[in-house]
Amino acid sequence: MSQDFFPGEVLAIAGQAADRLLRLDSGDAALLYLQLLRHGGADGLKWTETRLQAALDQLRVQGLAPKELPAPAELPPPEVPPPEYSTEDITQALADQVSTFPGLVGEVERRLGKRLSAADLKILYTLYDHLALPAEVILMLVGWCIEEAARKYGSGRRPLLSQIKREGFVWARRGVDTMERAEEYVEKLTRLRGRETEVLRLLDISPRPLIQREKEYIAAWDDLGFDDEAIRMAYERTVLKKQSMDWGYMNGILRRWHEKGLHTAAAVRTGDRDPRPVRAGGVQKAAPPPAGQEQRAREDMERMRRLMEHMKREET
Repeated sequence: MSQDFFPGEVLAIAGQAADRLLRLDSGDAALLYLQLLRHGGADGLKWTETRLQAALDQLRVQGLAPKELPAPAELPPPEVPPPEYSTEDITQALADQVSTFPGLVGEVERRLGKRLSAADLKILYTLYDHLALPAEVILMLVGWCIEEAARKYGSGRRPLLSQIKREGFVWARRGVDTMERAEEYVEKLTRLRGRETEVLRLLDISPRPLIQREKEYIAAWDDLGFDDEAIRMAYERTVLKKQSMDWGYMNGILRRWHEKGLHTAAAVRTGDRDPRPVRAGGVQKAAPPPAGQEQRAREDMERMRRLMEHMKREET
């Protein structure tokens, strides 16, 4: 029977854990175990305290749950939408002699090679006033976006202010709000840009611009510390199973290896070995029956043979 119920990440359960869950014969215990395995805590289960505690006690008896559940994660505060700046707001900001905004406008215009429109000025002021990014950080942001536009679309291409704004909100969410953090972040982005090219080669994909989700996968694999050979191995297993590249499925393989502490090809070969031999074409050879089972089968056959002989003698 096919096990490809849903595409995406693989969630592996040890056989011993599955056996213990089956012995419990409890749907709530099984659901809670999947929740803990998938998310690391009970957040998201809309259960009463009594129901949660009963399922948790069952799991603890079987050694399938920790003594203490992690505290619920605090939700980040919702983003405050930027204000609708008026033309008068921008005029006053440009006339402010002690503000760094007028100088920022001139430098951004120089780098983009154009005069900023009224809409552009409102976007730039959103980064400066609403996100409270320092002028030097905004210039780092603009420089990075210019490099990205040239890399993707060719020399001479410049980003739109709307594109710079979108990237600026990403920087703000990640706390990139000082020159030191901006320099570290740009250094990381530059390294990941080279890493993306390397990973595409490992995945037999011709160089091309990546979509955001693909970038996030590669950045996550890089943060987890996988070497090239391990990534290639995960790719080959993905193609063998899915018959084509599947980013989510491959990410599931690498996440499972990470949980086992396997980040190199050598570690994977040692720590993630399937004891069942695999034939050419990916068809697994059935494991031989245990010695005791084989002996019982022979005894059953012998009893059947004697019974058949006895029945024949009675017929004659």
